[in-house]
Amino acid sequence: MKAIIILFGILLTGVLAVLEVPTNYHDAIGIPLAKRIKALEEAILANETIIIEDRIIGGEVAPANAFPFFAGLLISLVGTPNQSVCGSTLLSANRVVTAAHCNFDGVLLASEFTVVLGSNFIHTGGKRIATSEVVMHPYFVPATINDVAILYLPENVVFTDIIHPIRLPDVSQLQNLFVGYKAMAIGFGSTTDKHQNTAENILSYVTLQVIDNADCEPLVVTPENICTSGIGPVGHIGICSGDSGGPLITLDSNGNPILIGITSFRSRAKGCEGGAPSGFTRVTSFMDFIISNLDTR
Repeated sequence: MKAIIILFGILLTGVLAVLEVPTNYHDAIGIPLAKRIKALEEAILANETIIIEDRIIGGEVAPANAFPFFAGLLISLVGTPNQSVCGSTLLSANRVVTAAHCNFDGVLLASEFTVVLGSNFIHTGGKRIATSEVVMHPYFVPATINDVAILYLPENVVFTDIIHPIRLPDVSQLQNLFVGYKAMAIGFGSTTDKHQNTAENILSYVTLQVIDNADCEPLVVTPENICTSGIGPVGHIGICSGDSGGPLITLDSNGNPILIGITSFRSRAKGCEGGAPSGFTRVTSFMDFIISNLDTR
């Protein structure tokens, strides 16, 4: 048994060496991003001139209300007055799914989430619902292992053209690895590794191609992860700091968006702009957990 524990520790150390989600996500990424977003939202509301830059690496600013299933998370934390940010996805009238490390990153624990629906901003606007009820995967490890959590909303959301849930993969898609599919990642993350003070409060998206996990180097992944290529038609593309918890979507045969991934990690060594693949929690691997936490009323 001791040998097994030692071996697991060695393997986990190897995973931590190449993944970007640190055991201090909130301090290192989420809190600084929340402060920059707030300052820029205030500048926009004051009608100051703001240069809008793409934010997800190689991505584009999202048109207003383009992703009615996207929910921003403004996160209050235990032991600090600072707030952090993540993304999430509306699954039903009172459930959203996000990355577990948005709730607990190994150091800081969330005390409350403000779920923001129907807005491309996160500090202002939209339908805003506070909740502290969260269910993390029981075997979550703060190193991107089983990185999924469900937030319970205390009230039912009224669906409109700008707020409605996404579809989950159906039974026929549970064994689909989606390799070769075009997918889209959505989030509030940084544009660059330098974390410059740009207009990062505007929801952004990027089109990515799902690749085989065997081609996901330098990331170390498990079958419960899904990877996308870091190389696009005109340069490097992918997720970046602050995109955590947001959706990776593709289209089904009828052209409807379905949720296939939850933004989880990227390469620490290569950073956002190095052309490395991006790593997501594979939704089909956690359907039992997700469905068991959906309200069927």
